[in-house]
Amino acid sequence: MTETAMYRVKQLFGGHLTLRDYDAQVGEAMAIIRAINKMMRAGMPESVRIA
Repeated sequence: MTETAMYRVKQLFGGHLTLRDYDAQVGEAMAIIRAINKMMRAGMPESVRIA
């Protein structure tokens, strides 16, 4: 299951960082992580406690 998720991420965002500068790469990686987190939250079901 994890391999499938990583495959999807690489298909959406590319398999490598495109910027050359280290600080820019850090920013690019953080943007990708934020986007992945938003996608994960959007797909999570809402839990409701009963009783």
